[in-house]
Amino acid sequence: MKYINTIITGTGCYIPEVKVLNLHFSRNKFYEKDETSIDGSGHEVVEKFRDITGIRERRWVKKDQTASDIATIAAERAIEDAGIDRETIDQIIMAQNFGDVIKDTIQTDTLPSIASRVKHNLNISNPSCIPYDIIFGCPGWIQGVIQADSYIKSGLAKRCLVIGADALSRVVDKYDRDSMIFSDGAGATIIERVESKEKTGILSSAMVSHSKEEAYYLYLGKSNAPESDPKIRYIKMLGRKIYEYSLSNVPLAMKAALDKSGIPIEQVKKILIHQANEKMDDAIIQRFYKLYQIREIPDKIMPMNIHELGNSSVATVPTLYDMILKGQLPEHNINKGDILIFASVGAGMSINAFVYRA
Repeated sequence: MKYINTIITGTGCYIPEVKVLNLHFSRNKFYEKDETSIDGSGHEVVEKFRDITGIRERRWVKKDQTASDIATIAAERAIEDAGIDRETIDQIIMAQNFGDVIKDTIQTDTLPSIASRVKHNLNISNPSCIPYDIIFGCPGWIQGVIQADSYIKSGLAKRCLVIGADALSRVVDKYDRDSMIFSDGAGATIIERVESKEKTGILSSAMVSHSKEEAYYLYLGKSNAPESDPKIRYIKMLGRKIYEYSLSNVPLAMKAALDKSGIPIEQVKKILIHQANEKMDDAIIQRFYKLYQIREIPDKIMPMNIHELGNSSVATVPTLYDMILKGQLPEHNINKGDILIFASVGAGMSINAFVYRA
């Protein structure tokens, strides 16, 4: 018997060159959403932010770069890593949230789609290579992988390029302390149909969405600064509500995916979770293990790069995976046969996860 498997055969990422330390924000004047001034100096606000999120620095794109530019770089690296002919790619699935935003503007540009721009930049001629975007909040790349798996398992595709890229530095409000969370980046993967005698690659997945009041936990809104122009809008979030929502729902989605795979939790080697907030991610993992009556978390189960890279939305998980495979996180490694869980949560509110045998 042969299994039809969905395998990640190549990875690549682009980490922007502009390094922005927390010190950059220490002279900022921060305001609440009701435009009242936040007590304390900018330095005090920054220190408290670091203690909560774990973020010490983040990366921003250069002035002449956009999301499609960095997505193309990550895609080129994934294609090279997989050693494939780019003309054999059936689909380019592009996870993004704001399209291309030119420096010193706040207008998003998605015409043509970012995936179409990437196909153009890659100089792919094949008309059967179909590019399209997914707007799914931070879980977009994982959703793209789940979608690619569905196409491959149904026989509608053999090879997909799934990318996650955002340049959130272009849509942040400098008067909002939440702006310090967001960063830029791109991660890409080649995902292929591979037949073998063992079941490997993507074993199972789970998705959840709550879109009543939760739909607007992340949204676009005016600057927090008094007398700011209400017609110019920036990325905003209700941090406490997102934190509580994530702790209640992400562990359940992860458990649903793992239970569906039939793999015991003791066999899980790594959990690659969206790099949103260090304390939040730690709490999610603890609650996940408690669902299995396990209180002692395995050592080095959750790799993190948020301390240096911040929250680059759809790019965090594929970037984290690529960095581990390329030996850029020395304390972590992934070997053939290892069981991994990929999971994310974000705007919508949406959650997804998949279980993967390397």
